[in-house]
Amino acid sequence: MATPRDTTRRPDALTLEVVELIGEVVARFHADYEEAAAERALTGAQAKLLSLLSLEPLPMRKLAQKLKCEPSNVTGIVDRLEARGLVERRPDPGDRRVKVAAATDEGRRVARGLRESLHFAREPLAGLSEAERVALRDALRLMVGEGSRAFPPSPDYRTGAVDAG
Repeated sequence: MATPRDTTRRPDALTLEVVELIGEVVARFHADYEEAAAERALTGAQAKLLSLLSLEPLPMRKLAQKLKCEPSNVTGIVDRLEARGLVERRPDPGDRRVKVAAATDEGRRVARGLRESLHFAREPLAGLSEAERVALRDALRLMVGEGSRAFPPSPDYRTGAVDAG
Protein backbone atom coordinates (compact mmCIF):
# COMPACT_ATOMS: atom_id res chain seq x y z
CA MET A 1 0.00 0.00 0.00
CA ALA A 2 1.38 3.39 -0.94
CA THR A 3 1.97 5.89 1.80
CA PRO A 4 0.89 9.50 1.36
CA ARG A 5 3.63 11.92 0.44
CA ASP A 6 4.66 14.57 2.93
CA THR A 7 4.01 17.73 0.93
CA THR A 8 4.63 20.09 3.86
CA ARG A 9 8.38 19.50 4.04
CA ARG A 10 10.49 21.60 1.69
CA PRO A 11 13.11 19.78 -0.35
CA ASP A 12 16.75 20.37 0.52
CA ALA A 13 19.12 22.22 -1.84
CA LEU A 14 20.70 19.02 -3.17
CA THR A 15 17.31 17.54 -4.06
CA LEU A 16 16.32 20.77 -5.83
CA GLU A 17 19.58 20.74 -7.80
CA VAL A 18 19.07 17.10 -8.82
CA VAL A 19 15.50 17.87 -9.94
CA GLU A 20 16.76 20.80 -12.04
CA LEU A 21 19.46 18.62 -13.60
CA ILE A 22 16.96 15.89 -14.41
CA GLY A 23 14.77 18.52 -16.06
CA GLU A 24 17.71 19.70 -18.15
CA VAL A 25 18.57 16.11 -19.17
CA VAL A 26 14.94 15.48 -20.20
CA ALA A 27 14.76 18.72 -22.20
CA ARG A 28 18.02 17.98 -24.03
CA PHE A 29 17.00 14.38 -24.71
CA HIS A 30 13.65 15.50 -26.17
CA ALA A 31 15.35 18.11 -28.36
CA ASP A 32 17.88 15.56 -29.63
CA TYR A 33 15.12 12.99 -30.21
CA GLU A 34 12.92 15.46 -32.12
CA GLU A 35 15.88 16.49 -34.29
CA ALA A 36 16.77 12.85 -35.04
CA ALA A 37 13.12 12.15 -35.91
CA ALA A 38 12.91 15.18 -38.20
CA GLU A 39 16.06 14.06 -40.05
CA ARG A 40 14.08 10.93 -40.96
CA ALA A 41 10.93 12.91 -41.88
CA LEU A 42 9.17 11.59 -38.75
CA THR A 43 7.25 13.40 -36.06
CA GLY A 44 8.25 12.74 -32.47
CA ALA A 45 5.14 10.59 -31.97
CA GLN A 46 5.89 8.56 -35.11
CA ALA A 47 9.48 8.02 -33.96
CA LYS A 48 8.38 6.91 -30.48
CA LEU A 49 5.82 4.49 -31.89
CA LEU A 50 8.31 3.08 -34.38
CA SER A 51 10.90 2.65 -31.61
CA LEU A 52 8.39 0.74 -29.49
CA LEU A 53 7.43 -1.50 -32.41
CA SER A 54 11.06 -2.20 -33.25
CA LEU A 55 11.27 -4.05 -29.92
CA GLU A 56 8.06 -6.08 -30.32
CA PRO A 57 4.72 -6.04 -32.16
CA LEU A 58 1.99 -4.48 -30.02
CA PRO A 59 -1.81 -4.16 -30.16
CA MET A 60 -3.09 -0.66 -30.86
CA ARG A 61 -4.61 -0.30 -27.38
CA LYS A 62 -1.27 -1.17 -25.73
CA LEU A 63 0.50 1.36 -27.99
CA ALA A 64 -2.00 4.01 -26.92
CA GLN A 65 -1.31 3.21 -23.25
CA LYS A 66 2.46 3.39 -23.73
CA LEU A 67 2.23 6.66 -25.69
CA LYS A 68 -0.40 8.03 -23.29
CA CYS A 69 -2.81 8.97 -26.06
CA GLU A 70 -6.14 7.92 -27.51
CA PRO A 71 -6.30 4.75 -29.65
CA SER A 72 -7.67 6.83 -32.54
CA ASN A 73 -4.45 8.89 -32.52
CA VAL A 74 -2.40 5.69 -32.68
CA THR A 75 -4.44 4.52 -35.66
CA GLY A 76 -3.50 7.68 -37.57
CA ILE A 77 0.18 7.37 -36.67
CA VAL A 78 0.23 3.71 -37.71
CA ASP A 79 -1.57 4.60 -40.97
CA ARG A 80 1.15 7.13 -41.86
CA LEU A 81 4.00 4.78 -40.94
CA GLU A 82 2.33 1.93 -42.82
CA ALA A 83 2.06 4.13 -45.94
CA ARG A 84 5.85 4.61 -45.74
CA GLY A 85 6.48 0.87 -45.40
CA LEU A 86 7.84 1.19 -41.86
CA VAL A 87 5.00 -0.58 -40.04
CA GLU A 88 2.49 -3.27 -40.90
CA ARG A 89 -0.67 -4.58 -39.27
CA ARG A 90 -0.91 -8.30 -38.51
CA PRO A 91 -3.39 -10.56 -36.77
CA ASP A 92 -2.38 -11.22 -33.15
CA PRO A 93 -1.18 -14.85 -32.99
CA GLY A 94 -2.92 -15.24 -29.60
CA ASP A 95 -6.25 -13.76 -30.72
CA ARG A 96 -6.83 -13.43 -34.45
CA ARG A 97 -9.66 -10.93 -33.79
CA VAL A 98 -7.03 -8.44 -32.57
CA LYS A 99 -4.61 -6.60 -34.86
CA VAL A 100 -1.07 -5.82 -33.79
CA ALA A 101 1.22 -3.26 -35.34
CA ALA A 102 4.74 -4.45 -36.13
CA ALA A 103 7.82 -2.75 -37.52
CA THR A 104 8.92 -3.96 -40.94
CA ASP A 105 12.57 -4.68 -41.65
CA GLU A 106 12.87 -1.12 -42.98
CA GLY A 107 11.09 0.20 -39.87
CA ARG A 108 13.55 -1.59 -37.58
CA ARG A 109 16.45 -0.18 -39.64
CA VAL A 110 15.06 3.37 -39.31
CA ALA A 111 14.43 2.89 -35.55
CA ARG A 112 18.00 1.61 -35.06
CA GLY A 113 19.36 4.61 -36.96
CA LEU A 114 17.23 6.90 -34.82
CA ARG A 115 18.62 5.40 -31.59
CA GLU A 116 22.17 5.49 -32.90
CA SER A 117 21.89 9.16 -33.83
CA LEU A 118 21.00 10.30 -30.31
CA HIS A 119 24.25 11.99 -29.37
CA PHE A 120 23.22 14.10 -26.38
CA ALA A 121 23.81 11.53 -23.63
CA ARG A 122 26.15 9.11 -25.39
CA GLU A 123 29.29 11.25 -25.14
CA PRO A 124 28.89 12.25 -21.48
CA LEU A 125 28.00 8.67 -20.53
CA ALA A 126 31.07 7.36 -22.35
CA GLY A 127 33.15 9.47 -19.95
CA LEU A 128 31.79 7.50 -16.99
CA SER A 129 33.26 4.20 -15.91
CA GLU A 130 31.13 1.07 -16.24
CA ALA A 131 30.61 1.09 -12.46
CA GLU A 132 29.41 4.71 -12.60
CA ARG A 133 27.01 3.91 -15.47
CA VAL A 134 25.65 0.91 -13.53
CA ALA A 135 25.19 3.08 -10.42
CA LEU A 136 23.41 5.74 -12.50
CA ARG A 137 21.19 3.11 -14.14
CA ASP A 138 20.32 1.61 -10.77
CA ALA A 139 19.54 5.01 -9.26
CA LEU A 140 17.28 5.86 -12.22
CA ARG A 141 15.52 2.50 -11.89
CA LEU A 142 14.87 3.27 -8.23
CA MET A 143 13.44 6.64 -9.20
CA VAL A 144 11.01 5.12 -11.70
CA GLY A 145 9.87 2.55 -9.16
CA GLU A 146 11.76 -0.54 -10.25
CA GLY A 147 13.98 -0.68 -7.18
CA SER A 148 11.71 -2.86 -5.08
CA ARG A 149 11.43 -5.71 -7.58
CA ALA A 150 13.80 -7.69 -9.73
CA PHE A 151 14.95 -5.76 -12.77
CA PRO A 152 13.56 -7.17 -16.01
CA PRO A 153 15.95 -7.51 -18.93
CA SER A 154 16.29 -4.09 -20.50
CA PRO A 155 16.71 -3.50 -24.23
CA ASP A 156 20.06 -2.29 -25.47
CA TYR A 157 18.92 0.73 -27.45
CA ARG A 158 22.06 0.64 -29.58
CA THR A 159 21.45 -2.84 -30.95
CA GLY A 160 17.92 -3.80 -29.93
CA ALA A 161 19.36 -6.78 -28.03
CA VAL A 162 18.16 -7.55 -24.52
CA ASP A 163 20.61 -6.97 -21.67
CA ALA A 164 19.94 -9.21 -18.69
CA GLY A 165 22.03 -6.95 -16.44
